[in-house]
Amino acid sequence: MLSNVRVVLSHTSHPGNIGAAARAMKTMGLTRLCLVNPKQFPHAEATARASGADDVLGAATVHADIDAALAGCTLVAGASARTRSIPCPVLAPADFAQRVAAADGQGEVALVLGCEQSGLSNAEIDRCHFLVQIPTNPEYGSLNLAAALQILCYELRVAHATAAAAGAPSGAGQTATADEMERFYAHLEQTLVQLDFLDPGNPRQLMRRLRRLFSRARPDANEMNILRGILTAMQDHLESGS
Repeated sequence: MLSNVRVVLSHTSHPGNIGAAARAMKTMGLTRLCLVNPKQFPHAEATARASGADDVLGAATVHADIDAALAGCTLVAGASARTRSIPCPVLAPADFAQRVAAADGQGEVALVLGCEQSGLSNAEIDRCHFLVQIPTNPEYGSLNLAAALQILCYELRVAHATAAAAGAPSGAGQTATADEMERFYAHLEQTLVQLDFLDPGNPRQLMRRLRRLFSRARPDANEMNILRGILTAMQDHLESGS
């Protein structure tokens, strides 16, 4: 249970928060921790704050960028307390956990949390299928990284235990992975430039809006092959001049 879920911490500034996150994960049965460019890791304070979750901390992987951390994932959720200019579906913690439980058997899942000061960047949010927001006191909604992660890990454990007790069947059908989607977006942008539909010097927010569209659709591997085939045919048509 929950073995397909990875927690991704991006640009964590304080090593103690990494250790506290590992502890929050282990108490709820999550074991896979991925770090994107942490400011300090490994570090003695991370080990001290892990408080017995040394195995989770020791198995943590460090990645140079968010794409590397999300490689192979078919469902990506981002934890964010702020609204964004480009609309992104937002779920409550329990709804997020149920969505993850329903995707069991469909591939790898990632829960992404941004740096302590500013949260997720726009580029990181562009790689998420949806955001999850924890309802807090509107007059004081500050949650530290480990506290927020503890709430989300708890909801994941409850949802998976409920699904297992009900004998819910695992989902079928492999959706396109995050890295496959990134290759598709690069191919799509290249084709739109060739069609003179996208001005690379003034792209505005076209690609970000297209990302949201395809993120909602969540195409599977066969559908992705069809889309890539259409783009290739369009490029061939343009190059042949016919």
